[in-house]
Amino acid sequence: MSTLTLTLNGEPAELAVATVRDVVAHVTGRAIGEDGAAADGRRLGVAVAVGGEVVPRSAWATRELAAGDEVDVVTAVQGG
Repeated sequence: MSTLTLTLNGEPAELAVATVRDVVAHVTGRAIGEDGAAADGRRLGVAVAVGGEVVPRSAWATRELAAGDEVDVVTAVQGG
């Protein structure tokens, strides 16, 4: 896997990633299955957009990234 220079949540980042799934694993620190679910079975509470377009969880493993992509990973947080 090669290193890509991306914009991740508005900040420049150099990551050894190839797909959206790889970015989600990097951000969450959890293994992600081919179906976009956490390998540990717990809920992720994550949404991802590349270039402003939401990437469905079912496409995380196949949506390849390119240098310069703008990736936003949004996590749900409980609170009030």
